[in-house]
Amino acid sequence: MNNTKLTTLISKVAVWHYDRNLIGGSSDKDQFHKLIQECAELSDNMCKGKDIRDDIGDIIVVLINICERNKLDIADCLQVAYDDIKDRKGRMVDGVFVKESDL
Repeated sequence: MNNTKLTTLISKVAVWHYDRNLIGGSSDKDQFHKLIQECAELSDNMCKGKDIRDDIGDIIVVLINICERNKLDIADCLQVAYDDIKDRKGRMVDGVFVKESDL
């Protein structure tokens, strides 16, 4: 998917939220609870070996809502997170990534 297509899709999802009063008629707390529900569905389907594309998409939809209500750009949020991890070193220990500074 190219950047223009992704940007257009994100905009469509944001409009979808506004059209259904999910920005003004909801709260960050409500959307956080929805995010946790969607994460639980992802976990369930991963454990069952099912297709998880819809689950990941649903999580992104909720994250777009949270970004929109807080006047954040999801790409900027991803950039901040990447900048935080890009030089991080460490290793997997018992299935968990442990930062080099914590080893």
